[in-house]
Amino acid sequence: MKRSADYLTTQRPVIALQDEYPAGFVDPFHSHQHTQLLYASAGVMSVVTDRTSFVLPPQRALWLPAGTPHEVSCRGPVSLRTLYIDPARDRQPDGCRVIEVSDFLRALILETASFPPDYDLEGREGRIVALLLDEIERMPNAPYEVRMPVDERLLRVCRAILAEPADNRDLDDWARLAGMSRRTFTRLFKQETGMGVAVWRQQVRLMEALSLLASGRPVTLVAFDVGYDSPSAFTAMFHRTFGVPPSLYQMREGP
Repeated sequence: MKRSADYLTTQRPVIALQDEYPAGFVDPFHSHQHTQLLYASAGVMSVVTDRTSFVLPPQRALWLPAGTPHEVSCRGPVSLRTLYIDPARDRQPDGCRVIEVSDFLRALILETASFPPDYDLEGREGRIVALLLDEIERMPNAPYEVRMPVDERLLRVCRAILAEPADNRDLDDWARLAGMSRRTFTRLFKQETGMGVAVWRQQVRLMEALSLLASGRPVTLVAFDVGYDSPSAFTAMFHRTFGVPPSLYQMREGP
């Protein structure tokens, strides 16, 4: 399915568009002729490709190589800034990646979004775009993704967990949902995702927690929202994974 950006014919290294989406908005699987950088200046998005699921809280962006099929879902209202980048200018490693967005890069993205499509390549706009591409390249990766399986039976399980991370069904329940024996399900899940179901679900829960914390939800409620029995258990796991307790993360990620 084509989108409006696919009809952009202006020969520029980067074209930036901005959109506002309501809570619950879903843009079904599609792809673009351009490389994309998806960035929400406000709000939290989920993005799913055929191999990976990503969560994008504020201060994070997703690099999508040209032609990558993806689905975008908005957790709440989202102010989206999309950079459509000439694939010939794509200097990133192959594949999708979530990147940190520094205050400086954020300012460059927002400024570029104000440019007309035929901005002057030799003037101020062109120099800002060149700096923007340099800044994107130097941004570090951020841990906001889980690998998706290929097998449709396993995908059925993974989509159920993504839809409700707090779901506490056990291994036998998930195997039944996949229509497989426990042994086959366990072996194939690890083969296709690189980890066991419990670890995969834990990563999904932590990703969900990051997005909820970034939206300002209290730590205690986040712990129960993502399936932990107590705030203390959630805090311990969060600290082991990210090196800071969720309360400090929330303060760091705040406006």
